[in-house]
Amino acid sequence: MQSFINRQIDFMGKRRLAFAASGLMLLASIVALLVQGLNLGLDFTGGTLVEVRYATAPALASVRETLEAAGFQDVAVQTFGASTEVLIRLQQAFDAGVGDQVVDLLNQGNTSVELVRAEFVGAQVGDQLRDQSGMGMLVALGIVMLYVAFRFQYKFALGALLALIHDVIIVVGAFALFGLEFDLTVLAAILAVIGYSLNDTIVVFDRIRENIRKSRIDDMPAIFNESINQTLSRTLATSGTTLLVLLALVLLGGDMIHNFAVALIIGIGIGTFSSIYVASALLLPLKLQREDLIPARKEDPEAEELP
Repeated sequence: MQSFINRQIDFMGKRRLAFAASGLMLLASIVALLVQGLNLGLDFTGGTLVEVRYATAPALASVRETLEAAGFQDVAVQTFGASTEVLIRLQQAFDAGVGDQVVDLLNQGNTSVELVRAEFVGAQVGDQLRDQSGMGMLVALGIVMLYVAFRFQYKFALGALLALIHDVIIVVGAFALFGLEFDLTVLAAILAVIGYSLNDTIVVFDRIRENIRKSRIDDMPAIFNESINQTLSRTLATSGTTLLVLLALVLLGGDMIHNFAVALIIGIGIGTFSSIYVASALLLPLKLQREDLIPARKEDPEAEELP
C-alpha cells in the first residue's frame, strides 16, 4: 500500500482520455434526463398514506412484496414509532377504500393487521419551493465561485464551478438512467456531494498553488501531477473510509436510506474523479501561469538611481 501511495502517477498525461470519459458520462446523463426523466417520489408528486398496526413486528420487505404483487406501484414501507406501527406510502391518487384494501391484503397470512388511518399526502416540495431551491442552488454556486476566486484566482473558481455542475448532472443522470426513485433524501445527498467535492477540490487547489509558488519550473502538467500525487493518500483514506460506511448503509440500512446512500456513493466516486480531471485538469486549457499567482514586482525608479 505504501509503495502505491509513493508512486508518481501521470494524471495529466491521461487527461484527454479522462475528458472523453467525462463527456460521455455527461452526455448519457443529459440524454437520460431528457428521454426518461426522473422517477420522482412522493415528496415531489404526492400520493396516498396508509398507517397500519400489527400484533407483532412484521418484515417490511414482505409487506412491500405483498402490496406490489397485488398491483400497487412505487410502494414505500417504514416503521412509524413502534416496530409494530407501519407507514405505507403509495404513489397513486387517494381512494376512500384503499385503506381497507391494504388491510385485507396484509391480513391474508397468519397476521393481525388493524387500519389506523388512510389519507392523501400532498407533495412536500411544491412549485414555489422548487423554484426557491433552484435559486438557492445558483446563489450557493455563485458564492462558492467568489470564495474560490478570492482565495485562489478566477481560473481556479471556473474549474471548481464546472466540477460541481459536472458532479450534480452525473448523479442526477444516474438516477434517471436506472429509474431509481428521486426523493428528498436523494436531494439531501446531492447537497452533501457538492460539499464533499468542493472540499476535495480545495485540498488539491491548495497544494497546486503552494507548489507553483515554490517551484522553479514552469511545467504546469508536472506541477499538477506532483500536487495530486501528494494529496492522493489523503483522498484515498477519506474516500475509502466514507465508502465503507455507505456500503454498510446500502446493505443494512433499509429501504428508506438506500437511495440516499447510493447517491452518495456515486457522488463521492465522481467527485474524486472531478477534483483531478475536471477542476484541476481544466486549469491547463485555461492557461494558468505562475504570474497568475505571483504578481510581478514593480520596478522602483528611485532605487535604480541610487549608486
